[in-house]
Amino acid sequence: MAGGTSPASNMAFPFGRRLPCDIYWHGVSFHDNNIFSGQVNKFPGMMETVRKITLSRAMRIMQDLFPLEYNFYPRSWILPEELPLFVAEVRMMKDNNPSWKPTFIVKPDGGCQGDGIYLIKDPSDIRLTGSIQSRPAVVQEYICKPLLVDKLKFDIRLYVLLKSLEPLEIYIAKDGLSRFCTEPYQEPTLKNLHQVFMHLTNYSLNIHSGNFIHSDSVNTGSKRTFSSILCRLSSRGADVKKLWSDIISLVIKTIIALTPELKVYYQSDIPAGKPGPTCFQILGFDILLMKNLKPVLLEVNANPSMRIEHEQELSPGVFENVPSRVDEEVKVAVIRDTLRLVDPQKKKKKDTQCQSWEQAGAGEEPPDAVAGAEAALPSLCLKQVFPKYAKQFSYLRLVDRVAALFIRFLGVKGTTKLGPTGFRTFIRNCKLSNSNFSMAAVDILYIDITRRWNSMGIDHKESGNPGMCLQAFVEAFFCLAQKKYKSRPLHEQVALLIEQCECRLAALQGQRLLWGCGLGERPGAPPPARPQRQRVFGLQKPAQLRALVCRDSAGS
Repeated sequence: MAGGTSPASNMAFPFGRRLPCDIYWHGVSFHDNNIFSGQVNKFPGMMETVRKITLSRAMRIMQDLFPLEYNFYPRSWILPEELPLFVAEVRMMKDNNPSWKPTFIVKPDGGCQGDGIYLIKDPSDIRLTGSIQSRPAVVQEYICKPLLVDKLKFDIRLYVLLKSLEPLEIYIAKDGLSRFCTEPYQEPTLKNLHQVFMHLTNYSLNIHSGNFIHSDSVNTGSKRTFSSILCRLSSRGADVKKLWSDIISLVIKTIIALTPELKVYYQSDIPAGKPGPTCFQILGFDILLMKNLKPVLLEVNANPSMRIEHEQELSPGVFENVPSRVDEEVKVAVIRDTLRLVDPQKKKKKDTQCQSWEQAGAGEEPPDAVAGAEAALPSLCLKQVFPKYAKQFSYLRLVDRVAALFIRFLGVKGTTKLGPTGFRTFIRNCKLSNSNFSMAAVDILYIDITRRWNSMGIDHKESGNPGMCLQAFVEAFFCLAQKKYKSRPLHEQVALLIEQCECRLAALQGQRLLWGCGLGERPGAPPPARPQRQRVFGLQKPAQLRALVCRDSAGS
């Protein structure tokens, strides 16, 4: 294994090395274009995809399609471009419900560890309008009634392993961290809005509070295991199984919202058909429990801290690193079991063992030496949740299929934006233009949406490329679906248009295969002359291809 930062120092190569490795462990992001094999612990584009603005946009797309399924993410507005919308919507909601006294939390897009976060009561707050021009942000409804333990607000850091994008494979750690505020919680008022130790659960903030408690127990202190909180809730009669089920659902749905953008980045950095590594990544999900035990997603961290010690001040200005039992108990297991799951040697050993057994002529199953070695280790702390529960969530993966269409028409490998020619080709090949929607209207749609999205300046990779990003393409696709299939829910409109596009493209591919074999007639070509009195044998097409061609000619 090689990399800039490693969980095991004796396996790390701080300055990198050029010899091929099985696993490359990068400290911050995927940044090495000279890796042609093995596995890397970062996905291209993950940091950009989980930034607060990009995450909020991805969640909003899913909320538009499936509002009930994605109600675990707070109502959000993107600043500065949605500031007028934010002001107008809050005013309208207050007019409709005069008793509504909301609080909002402002989170800078590129902030981390609580940096720059603050609470407001009214959109007209002067700090809001004064700072967002230079520092884009997300503003969200603040959860005013969180679950409290010992009268303190807390959040949950859960570790999630995204082992593979295609096929999608997700694991969740069976335990996590509960990080506590250090002042007793009170609902927000104008007097206590600025008390960060009461409202913000960030460890990096509360560590500076005089009330922060480092404990040798995982059940007490300002940082505890999540399992200790579950035991406490269970003793009070709470339905802990349902809570875990809701958290698993939240994680899977969030990953489903993120995968379309990740796939665009992935094909850009590691094009199909070229040698390159496979990727995996440990993510940190920050989750808040409401008073009714409903989990709410706060954010996703692409680089969760894996430190297992904290600084302790021995004397003024003199510090030493002291082991943290709660961090060690949770994080060591996550790193260990991630390496076990992605271990390429496990499969090699098993294949070699089976091959040797077959060559020896033994008829029975060989003794599993790999399984024997695994038995000596603790049971896995990482639980697979996808594809295990794929059937329950596959209907949500509509935007994944839209992203597949987007990638298909990108044309130039290594790009993440669709040019006007690619968009016109998509429209033509899928037969989406007609007398009511001309190619001129197609060009206007492309220009209007692309210009607006590029003016937002949120693309961190190709800011100089004027093409259409994935989220702009998704908006255009939704617009086309609404034009074509009126009076239906949005998710049905989008699903129908996806099916039409996939069917048209499959039929077109089938026709091209026939042309390539010299078996079909190209459009506009004269029919071949047939000799008289000669029996002509018809080509029997495969049933699936024949069905697609028939459906296409019928105009489905």
